[in-house]
Amino acid sequence: MKLVVIIPAYNEEKTISQVIKEIPRNIPQIEKTEVLVINDGSTDNTKKVAKEAGADYIVSNLDNQGLALAFKRGLEEALKLGADIIVNIDADFQHDPLEIPNLIQPILKEEAEMVIGNRQIRKSNNMEPAKKYGNIILSWVLRMLLRNKISDVSCGFRAYSRECTLRLNIFSHHTYTHETIIQCSFNRMRIVEVPITFRKREGDKSRLIRSLWDYIKLAGATIIRVYFMYNPLKTSLKIGTLIGLTGLFFELRYLWFYFSGEGGRHLPSIILGTTLVIISVLIIIIGFLADLIDANRKREEEILYRLKKKDYGK
Repeated sequence: MKLVVIIPAYNEEKTISQVIKEIPRNIPQIEKTEVLVINDGSTDNTKKVAKEAGADYIVSNLDNQGLALAFKRGLEEALKLGADIIVNIDADFQHDPLEIPNLIQPILKEEAEMVIGNRQIRKSNNMEPAKKYGNIILSWVLRMLLRNKISDVSCGFRAYSRECTLRLNIFSHHTYTHETIIQCSFNRMRIVEVPITFRKREGDKSRLIRSLWDYIKLAGATIIRVYFMYNPLKTSLKIGTLIGLTGLFFELRYLWFYFSGEGGRHLPSIILGTTLVIISVLIIIIGFLADLIDANRKREEEILYRLKKKDYGK
């Protein structure tokens, strides 16, 4: 078994050395552990520091592509290196690299394809309020949508089996955390959480999250897009039905006043109601069309999976 630890990094010269040096190299059941740094267009000495700290491989983007694309490249490079298990850890030293052996245990025991570190953020005081409460809200949303028990959907300290990694296709440019959970859930892959320690970020604030609204807006858009992509008909039926029932309410309201002899004063109700019903019908039609497209997407993903398996060996 080969483990590749990927570290996406953008201007993390102050902390990346500690992360790399504390990554365990001798783990039971793992024959070889390698460290791969994705230098995402850093303008400081991140690349030099990572090399001096003992990174086995460093790949660099010419400019800053963002976390999601850096993570995507990390997965691709790790597969090329023949990884059986891939661990992603942040370069800011908020996660403890010494917990990697514990993180990968569910995969080694064949109990999961993806393992997420649970930072137990409700109890933690080491997280910025925007990030903390945004994560709590989005975790609740995904639990409702996917009917799972994941309580920390935004943690980047994760482990992936090779099979899981081959099935992942990253579309987001913001963050990969929510998208990968949705994809794994719809591909019927097992996801578990493992409690981890979480340190306070030293120095500057998170570059990914500026405010609670900014976090929910960007992450929420990703969740809606990916969820609709993987479940178009059901999503459209729910939204269309809700809008249609609202429209029906206004139409019935107009009829009530019409038979009471006051219909002329409530014409806006019938106009609004009819408009909402038409919109609901259009949304449901779009859902059926998207469902047909979804069948093609599944075939394309299967083809892509087989091509990846062929290109990356094993």
